[in-house]
Amino acid sequence: MPGEERIPVTVLTGYLGAGKTTLLNRILSEDHGRRYAVIVNEFGEIGIDGDLVLNSSEELFEMNNGCICCTVRGDLVRTLHGLLAKREDFDAIIIETTGLADPGPVAQTFFMDRALQSKAFLDSVTVLVDARHIAPRLADSREAAEQVAFADVIVLNKTDLVSEGELMEVEARLRRLNPHAPIHRSIRAGVALDKVLGRGGFVLDRITAPEAACDEPGHVHGEHCGHDHAHDHVHDSDITSVSLASETPMAAAQIGKWLEKLLTEQGQDILRAKGIIDVAGDDRRLVFQAVHMMLEGDFQRLWKPGERRRSVLVFIGRNLNEAALRAGFEACAAGNSETKHVMTGEK
Repeated sequence: MPGEERIPVTVLTGYLGAGKTTLLNRILSEDHGRRYAVIVNEFGEIGIDGDLVLNSSEELFEMNNGCICCTVRGDLVRTLHGLLAKREDFDAIIIETTGLADPGPVAQTFFMDRALQSKAFLDSVTVLVDARHIAPRLADSREAAEQVAFADVIVLNKTDLVSEGELMEVEARLRRLNPHAPIHRSIRAGVALDKVLGRGGFVLDRITAPEAACDEPGHVHGEHCGHDHAHDHVHDSDITSVSLASETPMAAAQIGKWLEKLLTEQGQDILRAKGIIDVAGDDRRLVFQAVHMMLEGDFQRLWKPGERRRSVLVFIGRNLNEAALRAGFEACAAGNSETKHVMTGEK
């Protein structure tokens, strides 16, 4: 598909019963005027009304609203390549994970497969959360907590089944797991599609400086604020969020080596990491993101006149040592004589 724009891909996750099927049925049946290709693990889980299907093959179901439903028969990468090879004009792809799945490996696919990257790109990860049942799920399921922590967008579904007080408690717990993702309340997955699609959570040139969670007066739940937080350290169970910031320009080579070493050694525990780096001697912002041990980064746009130049990083994962992360980060400051020792262990 030379010359064609790459297709954005949204990963849709959420624990069993959270409402993924309801949302996917909306996408495949409503008259929203857009064409989506939805990849599901099992067609039977979706239960699409046969009257909505124009025609179908073993793996591909064309809907009368122009959308396409595609089932995974084996390997997801093979399914993606097959869908893209015979694509018509659809606007985006949505991948539904199973209710017990960690979205990390799906996201890593887009870091590793160069052929896939030439045709499509990972846009964001959206998680649906059952407002009534999420508390016990977080208590007994490692996967449920990881899905929330990993997400770029959280859809808090079935809000009509709990009280306002219970909703606020649930939102506070979700924010402890993931202070950086906006939360959208919904009933029967009735969230506007532009709130969950096209979010740019994995698009390097759209990454913005992560903000720490804010409980200050006037803060709107589910939105980032303008209050300044140098760092934040919150946790639920063993999942932790650590945010770091520095006004001191960083040495590009050192920050790269530090991140690579960190992810090599601790990548299994780091669910997500991203940040914007102010590099000494360069007028461009260095932007990076990581999923487990997969790291990508690049120089992006110029710092704007009057824009506050600083480095801001956020890590979400298990067993994170805030003091060690801070020490490693600060050792990457330009001109720091301790850099070599911290990076290599040499004196």
